Amino acid sequence: MKLARVLAFATIVALGASGCAAPVERWIVNTRIHQGDTALARGSLHEAATAYRLALRISPNDPRARAGFSNAAASIADADFRTGNYDDALATINAAQKYDPASVRLLALRSQIDDARLKRAIVVSNYPTYRAAAAEIQASYNALQAQNRLIVHSLHRFAYTYDTQDLTRAIEDSYELQREIARDTNRLIVYRQLVESGVPATEKAAATAVSGSLLPLP
Repeated sequence: MKLARVLAFATIVALGASGCAAPVERWIVNTRIHQGDTALARGSLHEAATAYRLALRISPNDPRARAGFSNAAASIADADFRTGNYDDALATINAAQKYDPASVRLLALRSQIDDARLKRAIVVSNYPTYRAAAAEIQASYNALQAQNRLIVHSLHRFAYTYDTQDLTRAIEDSYELQREIARDTNRLIVYRQLVESGVPATEKAAATAVSGSLLPLP
């Protein structure tokens, strides 16, 4: 393997010395662009972005590499935005706009992210308890996974022991899981109502507060 790399490097050096470097560079760029196009077609966004980046390192002005990287980066940023990873999304957009500053898609994504961050900042600054309430609800739903694992564990035990006590435990845990899901769903509904009405998340504050806009100005 090392010998092959050395020979390949020597070949490139020799071609460069003989004035054939430009065709070699073009071949590498075309290969990277093809790899990017193929990865993009099968939905491998990060792989595609990497391939286009490698092409741009050699030929920063290649229009196909620029367009491909912009397209892949926009899809990555959109996915990050939808999962709430605003900082990662903006970093990806910034990188892509260096090659495609006029991209309508990138500009629209940046506008969406800016609006979402502003909305979040206003809500949290006016109702700081919302963040804590959301974290508690999320923790409750994460805890459901542990309860579900207990049920699966009992079923696995039964598959080996055929002891109905394992099924009994699975049934009991299943009932408890249903009760927890119902409680968490109700909490989620109430939380949505509080956020939509602009009422603080604490019960004491909610009882005395006057319902306002979702985004009251400071």
